[in-house]
Amino acid sequence: MASIPAVLRSEWTKIRTVSSTTWTLISALVVTVALGAALSALLSSTFDELPPTQQATFDPTFTSFSGMALGQLAMVVFGVLVIGSEYGSGMIRNSLAAVPQRATFLFSKILVAGVLALVTGLVTGFLAFFLGQALLGDHGTTLGEPNVLRAVVGSGLYMALIAVFSMGVAAMLRSSMLSLGILMPFFFLVSQILSAVPVAKKVARYFPDQAGSKIMQVLPDAMDSAKAPYGPWGGLGIMALWVVAALVGGYVVLKKRDA
Repeated sequence: MASIPAVLRSEWTKIRTVSSTTWTLISALVVTVALGAALSALLSSTFDELPPTQQATFDPTFTSFSGMALGQLAMVVFGVLVIGSEYGSGMIRNSLAAVPQRATFLFSKILVAGVLALVTGLVTGFLAFFLGQALLGDHGTTLGEPNVLRAVVGSGLYMALIAVFSMGVAAMLRSSMLSLGILMPFFFLVSQILSAVPVAKKVARYFPDQAGSKIMQVLPDAMDSAKAPYGPWGGLGIMALWVVAALVGGYVVLKKRDA
């Protein structure tokens, strides 16, 4: 029986030595910070042109995370590659031969990758916040204001949960291409489109990205957006339920099917 510390070290070595996973984490950080900074600078220069309702509900903290819509896609790629790359290369057979306890194998991999995603998410969140507030100038806020620290830390939690959710989906589908083919359109197109359609909005608000993103808002109706029937932590809780469901599904598939 493989010891858990040994499995954790093995998974850390796998992730650290694969350049694609490293670059996806770097891309998540760069894209999120850069786009957030660009929009913060734009809104700072055009703030007086915004409609009165948007000025009244302007959320400088949430503005800093404007790049999250694209940055989360890099986290999706990271999560999928962590799981799917072993299936694609056929190394999953060797891995399961070395660690036949499938729960130990899967959740050790998810723990190591999840911690990496969380650290990257927190660094990204704080960098995006401080740079965004510097560019917003007089329209910015500080970390000491009510609920701001919660939103910044929440941005890191959100990115980590996106990655772990993607790992669960990849474990169920056992294919990087199929997982990306479903997750990328879902987060980038389906979720965004349905959230803008009045009839579908009440359902879309319970999607993992829509619910989880509420943790990054200081104002519940930021930029004149619709209020949700749950608070920031409630939204993150809904997202966590999606993550748990994906991980349980991934474990069941791994347990019942051959590599």
